[in-house]
Amino acid sequence: MKYGGLVLEIPDSVYEPAEDSFLLAKHASGLKGRILEIGCGSGIAALHNAKENPNNEVIGVDINPDAVKCAKENAKRNNIKNVKFFKSDLFSAIAPSEKFDAILFNPPYLPTSKDERVSGKLNAAFDGGKSGRRILDRFLRAFSKYLKLGSIVLLIHSSLNDLPKTERILKENGFRTETLETENFFFERIYLMKISAGR
Repeated sequence: MKYGGLVLEIPDSVYEPAEDSFLLAKHASGLKGRILEIGCGSGIAALHNAKENPNNEVIGVDINPDAVKCAKENAKRNNIKNVKFFKSDLFSAIAPSEKFDAILFNPPYLPTSKDERVSGKLNAAFDGGKSGRRILDRFLRAFSKYLKLGSIVLLIHSSLNDLPKTERILKENGFRTETLETENFFFERIYLMKISAGR
């Protein structure tokens, strides 16, 4: 597939970019500095940012080793040098001393029961647990430790996952939220949220 001047190849075991991916990549393209993408999948958002901002240092991580391999190959395919990808369960492989100017995250947000899971490694891209918040809540507890002063987070959020709860958690922890763009689908609405420090 092609997006924003990128040529991407995606195997069946890796999440194929869709509207949520394009929304994140679009708004991530102008961010400057050290950029971290959690759950990078094919690498579309990280690669788009790195391509548009050659002075940036971009890191993408994913729990799915096939996604990491795919993203690395897409970086080579597009001759993008200022990005690196490695395996990590959210922030597990990132040192606490690491700080970023922006963090990007498109979490697995589908409410998923045991019998609804996708087989194989691709499940990690969809499975949000019974409430759809299992991975999201882990992210919300951890992300602030990795932000520089004045940094932001771009987060994809679904209407299926109790947006007011997320906004309440963030406000209680000293963050403000802004919806940059939304997209409507027949069963849900997708929000692109900007999270920054300050009430």
